Amino acid sequence: MRIVVTGSIAYDYLMSFPGAFTEHLLPEHMHRVSLSFLVDSMDKRRGGCAPNIAYTLALLGDRPLLMATAGEDFGEYRQWLESAGVDTSAVKQVGGKFTASFFCSTDQHNNQIASFYTGAMADAGQLSFREVGEVGLAIISPNDPGAMVQYADECRALGIRYIFDPGQQCARMSGDELKEGAIGAAIVICNDYEFELLRQKTGLEEGDILKTAEALIVTRGENGSTIITAKDRIDVPAVAPRRIVDPTGVGDAYRGGLMRGLALGHDFKTSAQIGSVAATYALEHLGGQSHAYTWQEFSARYAEHFGPLPVR
Repeated sequence: MRIVVTGSIAYDYLMSFPGAFTEHLLPEHMHRVSLSFLVDSMDKRRGGCAPNIAYTLALLGDRPLLMATAGEDFGEYRQWLESAGVDTSAVKQVGGKFTASFFCSTDQHNNQIASFYTGAMADAGQLSFREVGEVGLAIISPNDPGAMVQYADECRALGIRYIFDPGQQCARMSGDELKEGAIGAAIVICNDYEFELLRQKTGLEEGDILKTAEALIVTRGENGSTIITAKDRIDVPAVAPRRIVDPTGVGDAYRGGLMRGLALGHDFKTSAQIGSVAATYALEHLGGQSHAYTWQEFSARYAEHFGPLPVR
């Protein structure tokens, strides 16, 4: 099954604050916030939702096609992804722009405050599913909102089974744009906070989404994830990490694992369990692409928590 991954390509600037953000937010002064946090460390990492998802798929034995836009500074990043097993032939480098950038500070409680510079991501609408050939499964992850709507329209028109993953763009996209992405998707996936935003903006409840979707998947951090279908509701636990380093890219790793499971023909429960194991590897490392494992190592860790991984 050929998998196409769309979404942002970005460089992540990850900073660590040795305290709690909430201690510095004064309720009586929320109408005028002026804060500066002195951080202990900063790391520049390769990131973006789409490469993070594609990287996990490659670790698990797939060769996904990455369809996204990047800036003139993407050359080294492209080489890295290709060496990791990701097909970057559908990535367009945009002249005169930098690759999108994610500036994120994390406190001691894993709360995050972040800003995102759009850069070349704004040109994502120049790409099209009509130019990539046969597709077995696609994911529309956070990207330029107009491009996300365009991709959803194309997938429906071309009969492509797609996952709609609005993520952080739930805050930016209008209710109509979110509806355009969700209605007709095979799977809608978001975390519990994002789903509440989607519900409020669109008026869509679980039942409304499931009229056209095979499943709604809601992730809940350390509380695992819930798979909701028209017939069932399945809770999948998170896998306890051996250490906690950085939550950046954890959700993307979950999605990569989920997609690999589906591509191998597993059911939603097993696929989500694969996602849970993939997510915890990311949590144990800084950034979304600094971890690695073999299929044998991954299978052994899966077996520790969920029993032997079914052979497909």
